[in-house]
Amino acid sequence: MIPFLILLAIALFAVYFFTAMYPKKGVVTTVTPIDPAWLIEHVLFYSELDADNRKRFEQKLSAFLTKVRITGVDTPVSDTDRLLIGAAAIIPIFHFDNWEYPNLREVLLYSDSINMDFETKGHADRNILGMVGTGPLEGSLLLSKHALQQGFLNQTDKNNTAIHEFVHLIDKLDGETDGIPELLLNKPFVLPWINLMHEKIQQIAEGESDINPYATMNKAEFFAVASEYFFERPDLLAEKHPKLYAMLKGMFGGGLDDGDAGYRIKDT
Repeated sequence: MIPFLILLAIALFAVYFFTAMYPKKGVVTTVTPIDPAWLIEHVLFYSELDADNRKRFEQKLSAFLTKVRITGVDTPVSDTDRLLIGAAAIIPIFHFDNWEYPNLREVLLYSDSINMDFETKGHADRNILGMVGTGPLEGSLLLSKHALQQGFLNQTDKNNTAIHEFVHLIDKLDGETDGIPELLLNKPFVLPWINLMHEKIQQIAEGESDINPYATMNKAEFFAVASEYFFERPDLLAEKHPKLYAMLKGMFGGGLDDGDAGYRIKDT
């Protein structure tokens, strides 16, 4: 009888523990206050919106923070961290109504860069600033807090790690992370986009481009790196890479159609 009561007590404790640690899917218990003045100061994309679109951004941000858990692995998570992660999530999908991230349930925030064993200390090979989880971590996105904050602090460097990773999630929604976001590209634009990627990757490899060389890793990385550039410095991208700018604007602005053949613009 006593062993049974002990087992029952253990079982009840386990139920209590996991209920407390993991609330019902799709519901996040932490409430993050959204201050428009703070967003204007720290999120350039938001600051350049008109009043109606700022309100829309805030609504999308609030919905994201309500549905996606943000967990600090070896570091506390502040409201600032949550707002920056949410902003990075909303920026690429802002122009799409009712678009969420069905392939994301949790963001894991690390204090610094990690290695393949998810360690943040004591190893020289800690070169991962962010990644989309796979296998046991499917449905998760991993981010370095330092990289997250730096991406919004420096608004002129064409880099934003968090936006980069959320673009990978968008890319992955059609089943493959391959740099060809089929949900954003109508069929007539797929081949022109692939050809443009090859052209730009070749220019980068030959040292004839200002796009981050990390984009030469593969087409998925090119798409994510080019998207960082597009959202961080759209003016500069339009000046230096008009064809690439037109394609990305069509994709993230609601989708390309036959009346927006941006890929036919003469590039430099």
